[in-house]
Amino acid sequence: MRIQAKFGAAAVLAMLALVTSAQAQVLNSGAQTIALQAVLSQSVTLTLSGNAVNFNLTSGSPNNPGSTSIIATTTWTLKPSVGNLNVYAFFSNSASALTDGAGNNIPSADFQISNNGGAFTALTNTVPFGGANAGLQLSSTKIIGNNKTGTRNDVMNFNINLAPLPNLPAATYAGTLTIQAQAI
Repeated sequence: MRIQAKFGAAAVLAMLALVTSAQAQVLNSGAQTIALQAVLSQSVTLTLSGNAVNFNLTSGSPNNPGSTSIIATTTWTLKPSVGNLNVYAFFSNSASALTDGAGNNIPSADFQISNNGGAFTALTNTVPFGGANAGLQLSSTKIIGNNKTGTRNDVMNFNINLAPLPNLPAATYAGTLTIQAQAI
């Protein structure tokens, strides 16, 4: 009996050791959390396919096309509260959009843009940027639920109308046209 009791006691101890070691394998720490925050900021970017246009002017001619077209690519990510995305072209001064530096000027009213194949239009409007009566709104995109992010291209062709300036002297005329987008 003693042998059976010893083996029985040993069997019980072995079973207890297995149970104890099985319980010892499952040990959990306290739970810890990580706060996550992901921010997608609003943005509007505008890039141009080029940054120079040349003109060979003919005195008194209404048709003096630019040497190349320029594509303005506007890309945006906006909040639901934005209503429109507008793209503008403008000069800093309507009286001297291009100048020879000696007092002879080509005004913005004689500089024209054709946007996306539309009619040539002079820069005679007051827009949010630039000088008074020296701008043109190229486009307006209504922002609705399905276009809070997007891209738009405005293909601009240029012309200088010298018909109103028949006495403009021969010179090199230079100026800076600015293109800018605004989300409102």
